[in-house]
Amino acid sequence: MTCSNPRQTRFVFNLVLLAALVAVRPVLGQQPGAAADETTVGVLAGLLAAADARRFDVVALREGLSHANPAVRRQGALAAGRIGDPAAVDLLLPVLNDSVPGAQAAAAFALGLLKDARAIPLLLDKVRAVSSSEQGAPQLEGVTAIAKIGGDDGARALSDILAAGSPGAATLVVNAALLESWRLGARASVTDLVRFTDAVDAATRWRALYSLARLRAASGAAPLIRALSDPDPQTRTVAARGLSKALLDSARLDPREASAALRRLLADGDAHIRINALRALASFRDSTLAGAVVPLVADRDIGVAVQAETTLGVLRGAAALAALRPRLTNSVFALKRQAIIAVAQADSGAGVAAAVAVSNDADWRWRSVAAETFGAARARDRLEGQLADPDGRVVAQALQALLRIVPADDPPLLGRARALLMHADPAVRSVAADLLARHRTADDIDLLVAAYARAERDPFNDARLSAVSALGTIAALSAAGRQLVATRFVSMTARPDDYLVRRLAADTLRDTRDAWGPVLPITTGRTLADYRDVARRWLGPALAGTNPHVLLETDRGTLDIELLPAEAPLTVAAFIDLINRRYFDGTRWHRVVPNFVVQDGDPRGDGWGGPGFAIRDEINPVRYETGTVGMALSGPNTGGSQYFITHSAQPHLDGIYTIFGRVVGGGPSAAVLNAIGMGDRIRSIHR
Repeated sequence: MTCSNPRQTRFVFNLVLLAALVAVRPVLGQQPGAAADETTVGVLAGLLAAADARRFDVVALREGLSHANPAVRRQGALAAGRIGDPAAVDLLLPVLNDSVPGAQAAAAFALGLLKDARAIPLLLDKVRAVSSSEQGAPQLEGVTAIAKIGGDDGARALSDILAAGSPGAATLVVNAALLESWRLGARASVTDLVRFTDAVDAATRWRALYSLARLRAASGAAPLIRALSDPDPQTRTVAARGLSKALLDSARLDPREASAALRRLLADGDAHIRINALRALASFRDSTLAGAVVPLVADRDIGVAVQAETTLGVLRGAAALAALRPRLTNSVFALKRQAIIAVAQADSGAGVAAAVAVSNDADWRWRSVAAETFGAARARDRLEGQLADPDGRVVAQALQALLRIVPADDPPLLGRARALLMHADPAVRSVAADLLARHRTADDIDLLVAAYARAERDPFNDARLSAVSALGTIAALSAAGRQLVATRFVSMTARPDDYLVRRLAADTLRDTRDAWGPVLPITTGRTLADYRDVARRWLGPALAGTNPHVLLETDRGTLDIELLPAEAPLTVAAFIDLINRRYFDGTRWHRVVPNFVVQDGDPRGDGWGGPGFAIRDEINPVRYETGTVGMALSGPNTGGSQYFITHSAQPHLDGIYTIFGRVVGGGPSAAVLNAIGMGDRIRSIHR
């Protein structure tokens, strides 16, 4: 599971999709002259403007979807899906029969974003329209769209596709249906999935197992156990990732066979398999397993070592504690941090002592680690002492820990939260409002209104959102509570410019719908000239086959990232603008989850920060594979500067988080990506 030499069984769908994308790429360069090029730029700009504002612009969409260039038609389909208006269904259905597969696939993908069951019959016709040897991107995206639409009709369509398939010779469409079945939830055909877990082709087996694992289906437990010994590494990876003690209990299976197989995987040559096995063993919470885990704290792969420490903390026991104690002096931030937290999980007294040792460190990061550790040890008194820390990042961490371990109606903590609504740090005020939202009393309305007003000057909007959310919980208590909130907040507050605040208010405070007007369209702050600039500088060249690259220099080496303007033009443009401002230089990876993601882009370094603006989601058909670069979110359309890079394939992220780049460079890049630990520095990102 590395960036180099990808296994065809895992990446075959992406290769099919990539072929479709390449087929529609070189279009702008074929235009007859500069005037035509600028005309096309204007069409693309209109599509960007409509999608960014989430405005159903039928003229712009019709112009894009009927354009002579198939790549522009593809952009029109993506825009129609992103806008989210069901009226776009009637515009998209004819594009399923476009002359170019790439445009067909984009139309199917967009219909999946719209989630309108009217599209299912035609999507199913598209899936069945060709022989198995001719299946390609339109059919695969059709299957994915059906799964996203879901409901009874979607479940019935996917079940019909699987019923027509054979474990002996599954087609691309059947494999797609297996992989996407998890999206159906309780409606998924578990019986069909189990039938394919013994398929001849590993590409079929692991996809069936993946959905069974995501669904936590009891009948999938036995096949997952068998797959732990599968000769195919990807199948073993999925099996280890999907197993847990809770799943075994639901299936009423003796855990010993699974436990033994997982212990054998701790010696697997693939580091990602070792990580998944460690994570699964943690779910057993059996201290007798610690002996098998202990050697892996010294694993050469930092992700394995961090996960081993994490697992030992959960397993607890004398052996775990004895292995963790020497790790408390490790010179690597990620390893020392996790060791301290794990010690607290294994023994609260020892954890408090370890946290005290770093609680007065001059580096705020160690004081924040102390807060995490005090939380793991449930040391309330220590956490309350940290609420006076001079750094708001530490206070926010301590308050979050208190929120998790203290009852919602605890008077002393509520008092501290009310006082902290006036803290200088927006993250602290956000957590304080969240804490008051659990208690829900009209007595806090005026405090929350004042907190909202103060938050209007913040560099990020979390405190405003938390204040609105807390007021919403009070309004939901009773008619009297709703009236008080309407009188003291809604009628006294101007319509916010921030779309995210308006959207949350519309969902939680019904009175804002009339007082503040419709949530959409969004005022983006961009002019048509701005969108033309993005289309001319980034989108147009990408459609002609030229993607920009950036170099990400880390403490562990350099990553070459190819950006994808054809998939996420506004996201790429914003990212490059931040790079040109040297925004990322000197920041640190504030989040690293072994065999999942590395995440950066926060100038604060604690996960709360951002650039002061939000980017609308540009969901696209690219899949999350090893080294995929995506935009981190705290909810729909909340992207900014924080991005993540995947360690391995993550199909459950597909179609949910904007993909705007990918790491290239093969083995050396894989080694750099896998060597990154939390706290490591980004020296520079530059072109």
